[in-house]
This record gives sequence, structure tokens and C-alpha cells, in this order.
Amino acid sequence: MAQTKAQRSAAAKKAAATRAANREKVQAQAAAGGKKAAATRQSKQADQAVGQAKRAAGSMVKEGKNVLRAAGKAAKAAGSAAANRAGAGQAETKRTAAAGSARTRSTTKRGAGRKK
Repeated sequence: MAQTKAQRSAAAKKAAATRAANREKVQAQAAAGGKKAAATRQSKQADQAVGQAKRAAGSMVKEGKNVLRAAGKAAKAAGSAAANRAGAGQAETKRTAAAGSARTRSTTKRGAGRKK
């Protein structure tokens, strides 16, 4: 069945419109493709930055724990040193009192109270 000239002309116009639409679609995808690639790259960089921030915060928390632990140990040692110093002062007082009382005691010979 033969086509008329009008039918061929209409088909040609439709094909030209389709080609133009496809060309615009490809150009839009290419432009968006660049934007999409940039967005993906930036997203990955942001994710990496978040990971680095998490690791840095984790190490800071860990270091903070170590610092607090060391400070606690230092405070404990200082407290025990102060307690020992105070206890040493009291012990010194007791020792001098005991030494004074020992001077007044009379000593006995060994075995003096033993039965023979």
C-alpha cells in the first residue's frame, strides 16, 4: 500500500521531532551526569570527613579517659602520701611517748621468772 506525499511528510516531521527530543534528552543527561558525579564525589568526601571526625572524637575520648585516669591515680597517690605524712607525724608522736615510757620501766633478767 503506497503512502501519500502528505503521509510521508507527516512521518518525516514526526521523526525529526523525535530526533530533536532525543538529542535534548541526551544533552540534559550529560549535563546532569556531571552534576551527579560531582554530587557523588562530594558526598563521598563528606562521608570520609565524618569518619575522620568520629575517629578523632573517639581518640580524644580515649585520650581524655587516659588523662582522667592518670589524674585520678595522681590524686590517689597524693592523698595516700598526705595520709602517710599525717600518719607518720602521729606515729612519731606515739614513738616518742613510748620511748619516754620505756625509759621509766625497769628491765628484768631473762628467765628470772622461770621455774627450775
